[in-house]
Amino acid sequence: MQRIKFILATALVLTTAIAPSISAAPSPLDFNRLKPFLDSHCFDCHDAEVKKGGLDLDALSRNLGDPATMATWVRIHDRVESGEMPPKKKKRPEARELKAFLHDLGDDLTRGHAIERSTVLRRLNRIEYENTLNDIFGTNLRLAEMLPDDGRSHEFDNVGEALSISLPQMRAYIDAAERVLDTAIENRTEKPKSIIKRASYADSREGKRFIGKVWKKLDDGAVAFFKRQSYPTGMLREANVRGEPGFYKVRVTGYAYQSDKPITFSIGATTFQRGVDKPTFGYYSMPPGKPTTIEIEAWIENNYMIQIEPYGITDRNNEIRQNGLKGYAGPGLAILHVEVAGPLISKFPNRGHRLVLDGVNRNEIQPRNPNDKKKSWYKPKFEIEAPDPAAVARRALRRVASAAFRRPVNAEKIAPYLKLFESQLATGDNFEAALRTAVSAIFCAPDFVYLNERPGPLDDYALAARLSYFLNRTAPDAELLAAAKAGRLRTDGATLLAQTERLLDHNRADRFIKDFTEAWLDLRSIEFTNPDTKLFPEFDPYLQFSIVEETRGFMREILRKNLSVANFIDSDFAMLNARLAAHYDVPGVTGPEFRKVTLPPDSPRGGVMAHASVLKVSANGTATSPVLRGVWTLERILGITPPPPPPSVPGVEPDIRGAETIRQLLDKHRNMTSCQGCHQLIDPPGFALEVFNPIGGYRERFRSIGKGDKVDKEVNGRRVSYRLGLPVDASGETLDGRTFKDFSDFKKLLLADKNRFAKCLTEKLLTFATGRELGFSDRPEVDLIVAELNKKGDGLRDLTRLIVQSEIFRHK
Repeated sequence: MQRIKFILATALVLTTAIAPSISAAPSPLDFNRLKPFLDSHCFDCHDAEVKKGGLDLDALSRNLGDPATMATWVRIHDRVESGEMPPKKKKRPEARELKAFLHDLGDDLTRGHAIERSTVLRRLNRIEYENTLNDIFGTNLRLAEMLPDDGRSHEFDNVGEALSISLPQMRAYIDAAERVLDTAIENRTEKPKSIIKRASYADSREGKRFIGKVWKKLDDGAVAFFKRQSYPTGMLREANVRGEPGFYKVRVTGYAYQSDKPITFSIGATTFQRGVDKPTFGYYSMPPGKPTTIEIEAWIENNYMIQIEPYGITDRNNEIRQNGLKGYAGPGLAILHVEVAGPLISKFPNRGHRLVLDGVNRNEIQPRNPNDKKKSWYKPKFEIEAPDPAAVARRALRRVASAAFRRPVNAEKIAPYLKLFESQLATGDNFEAALRTAVSAIFCAPDFVYLNERPGPLDDYALAARLSYFLNRTAPDAELLAAAKAGRLRTDGATLLAQTERLLDHNRADRFIKDFTEAWLDLRSIEFTNPDTKLFPEFDPYLQFSIVEETRGFMREILRKNLSVANFIDSDFAMLNARLAAHYDVPGVTGPEFRKVTLPPDSPRGGVMAHASVLKVSANGTATSPVLRGVWTLERILGITPPPPPPSVPGVEPDIRGAETIRQLLDKHRNMTSCQGCHQLIDPPGFALEVFNPIGGYRERFRSIGKGDKVDKEVNGRRVSYRLGLPVDASGETLDGRTFKDFSDFKKLLLADKNRFAKCLTEKLLTFATGRELGFSDRPEVDLIVAELNKKGDGLRDLTRLIVQSEIFRHK
């Protein structure tokens, strides 16, 4: 307990020591300069008496240091600039006074935001914390689950202003650091041997129960599965990991049985533990003919077993249930055996052990009885010989702190941690325990938890950290730190670009794609809803897996090939496997592998708005809402954040019985004066997306339960129970009066103003890269980036380069 208190005290003292150095001065608005324009054109509707839209300009604060006040004045500026205010029925301001008002207000807003933007400390979010510790120590622990949820600013959970810190969080940091040390520091004297376990369903406990009932044993010893079942599952308890989590090779040998086509199946891991993740590693295909071995490499936790599930085969007429397996001629997946080989350890002792204990004289304590070492229960114990403990600890702590703080450290920087080490020795801890306490404190320290960014131009190490957390989502590696040490990142544009290219090509760049799409497109909510099984019986785990992979693969392809960012709006290709191609009615795609597929000319697909992943997260699993999808499109594609509905206005719930459409309900809702303005902005993009159901399937009519026309269709051998209701109307009119008849037309309207999307994407990427929301003072440079992007051909990789080169990225 005393040790925890000391760590917490050290970390909190250091945190408070750095916080005041970047406090902001309040930034007042020069109201007197603006008042003549407001008197002439605004106070009629926005004074204390009328207060239209809830806005009283007299009562509105002038302190631009307050985020809410700043946001309101920015909204006033933008609505005046766009011509939306004063309303068209009112007298229009003269060009001269309009220009003067926008100039004066813009100056104040720019100055106010410029002061505010450099004041927020940015800490690592949960994922960045997990990645960093795992990469430094060579572990693969799920540390994010140990930490409190991160706050969000709009879509993003890495924005400093939303990332608070608390005493419970500090305690969680201690627990996480100690778990990493427990895993990384070796308590054995030699590299563990890699073993191979081979198992067959024919010899399994489940085989004894289910062969002859739902599984069939073949003459060569293989066991054939004829459909995916909730029970028995494809768990093979004899192909397991016991005692040593790590990376393993999994080899599955089998073939497609009674089929002239390959059979698709999944490989995953399962456990009897409840409430834990049971991962699916991927989907693969087993061809007919001679046995084939599929080999993968995956991280498998202790006490997990391999699970194999076939996909796409079914006992269509319940022949097996009615007549048994004998004589059944349907296709099956035949599995001869499964091998699990590992753990795969390249170097011993591991990276984390060497980081903490390299150069430390650590010896095994020999047992009294030497024969004990041969027994299964024996666990080695160690002692450290250090004639000068402080000197040995100082070297170790300096090495650890340099890795943790993402820059070289001096004796002064590690002094508090050395003091903690010495105090633990004084209380009776041995050398290793005291050193571990000090190392844990380093990974709770502000220099680790927070990115070391000071107002103004970033130094080389801060720039290296920002670049690495942007594109690889972790601390800078050795090559990037070497460039920072040489002082080349800040002064040599070619070096900065070269490092950008290297990180984009690094295998860790997939973390960037995953984290950015989860935030920008809200893919983190993909499992938030479960589609109604009666309305959408075609939804299954394979489709869920595929829709997420499509979106990640789509962004990966655009980034790798430097394709135009306009592809996010509309594209002539998609990244598909057979499962997703069937869902999208795209012919000619076979197998579980994802590949770039040219879309048919009449396909409604193309662009992320038509991705099933996006369409699922913007629906509730049963029905779609043009309001939800409209807000999603405004925020994620156009960069417009609509105001929330007034507290007194009820929401609109869709009627899924087919009695009336959501469009009709919204027409009534829109007639309310307080709702009209916002819904004229929100509803049109939502209506355009009505051609897609909650799981991303194309539709011309709504599905319903009970009322509607019967559907003659089977899914997985069963007739569907849903019916078809009223037709979908995907037409609409935008706020500026442009009309569209369907989703394809709507995309053309967006492409006609593609710079608006380019600006939105630039702002999203910059927010993600810098860890702060962009504001008024950033607008000129964002416009410059978009203009330069146009000259280069709108490529996503070019946009990434321009962002890294920008003043916004290179300054706090």
